[in-house]
Amino acid sequence: MTRRHALIGSGSRAQMYLGAIAGAHSDVAELVAWSDTNPGRLDWSQAQHPGIGTPARFGVDDLAEAIAAHGIQRVIITSPDATHADHVVTALDAGADVIVEKPLTTSEDGVRRIAEAASRTGRDVTITFNYRYSPRNSALKRVIASGEIGEVTSVHFEWVLDTAHGADYFRRWHRDKHMSGGLLIHKASHHFDLVNWWIDDVPVRVFASGGLRFYGAENAAARGLGPRPERGTTDSPLRDRFSLDLRTDPTWKGLYLDQEQHDGYRRDRDVFDPGITIEDNLSLVVDYARGATMSYSLNAHSPWEGYTVAVNGTKGRAELTVVERGSVLVDEQGRTVIDPSARPDLVVDDVVRPVAERLLVQRHFETAVEVPIPVAEGGHGGGDAMLLRDVFVGAEQDELGRTADWTDGVRSMAVGLAGNRSLAEGTAIRIADLDLGDAAAALAGPRR
Repeated sequence: MTRRHALIGSGSRAQMYLGAIAGAHSDVAELVAWSDTNPGRLDWSQAQHPGIGTPARFGVDDLAEAIAAHGIQRVIITSPDATHADHVVTALDAGADVIVEKPLTTSEDGVRRIAEAASRTGRDVTITFNYRYSPRNSALKRVIASGEIGEVTSVHFEWVLDTAHGADYFRRWHRDKHMSGGLLIHKASHHFDLVNWWIDDVPVRVFASGGLRFYGAENAAARGLGPRPERGTTDSPLRDRFSLDLRTDPTWKGLYLDQEQHDGYRRDRDVFDPGITIEDNLSLVVDYARGATMSYSLNAHSPWEGYTVAVNGTKGRAELTVVERGSVLVDEQGRTVIDPSARPDLVVDDVVRPVAERLLVQRHFETAVEVPIPVAEGGHGGGDAMLLRDVFVGAEQDELGRTADWTDGVRSMAVGLAGNRSLAEGTAIRIADLDLGDAAAALAGPRR
């Protein structure tokens, strides 16, 4: 059966869904209508994905009317984070199910409104936590669920973003905390969802510390950086390795640079601008309902990218180490070389950290054993393709429970919401003290 879809927001994240509808899942999904505040992005996306046909266009404030007029069954929401709640509620009330990119929303008010709409309509809200589907993360889930390391007592989780990916959050709309909720909401909701899912538990208390310590005008001045161009797409001699030139990538150019004429949005702002309101270094302590504690850290200016997770249990320990990109190098024009293997001439005597993943399990009084991880290709550690199959074809029997709904979105967001409040107030915040309305039931106790 082919289901009729609408999409709202046609930026970079939407391209994954458009490609799936135009290609692998064209037999079960049809894009009937779509919307974006910038018509140029719709034009470019349609040219890139001719298999979607010619969907009807509607204004972003006319979603309910479009659902009724075009018989829409599901709405895919890939618009900026702060707009998610409005679109989710409108779609549910208009009679459509929802597929929404993480994070579910950015505020306690947004959580309350989505929970109320889901309750009164009984419709489905799928949130796309693609990292659950990555084979390495699924392998760790299997180890913990098997009981091999016993009952979980603590988790240490460190995620580092490099000076290509991490810096990018400080160039675009994500730099505004009112739009993205900061990295604790936008980025770390992935990570908090993984922990909730891995240990099958819910958070109950959060203490956070952190700040803007590398990016931003004040930090640049403190390190003696001189004048800088307002944007990276320039021939100014003031450009440096943190400047992003949208002319060097056809997707960036097509989606953003060529479309500035419509709304003035700049995708290449300087990371050392004044007015950035999100943090780039964050540390949390999170307590869970059954007694485990997580120590979590996020750094957005690391020279390499990846994560390390250590899960301690009453019978042993599991350690997952992932290097997603070993280094960020720069060519003779000052352009970032994302894949060092593509430019071996840049690596002479330097050691390049290899892209790798390794899962070790060690029980008490035994030697460590390496757990094989299936090879996967594609975005988010191979998770995107499997996620898209679940979204468009339907979930198969899955003992790992990788499909996520809005309640999982609330559980992951609750850590970020409490973390942001903790940063502001300087004290530990109990999840129960957040004003989540009906959504609080999703956090009432352990999931099992």
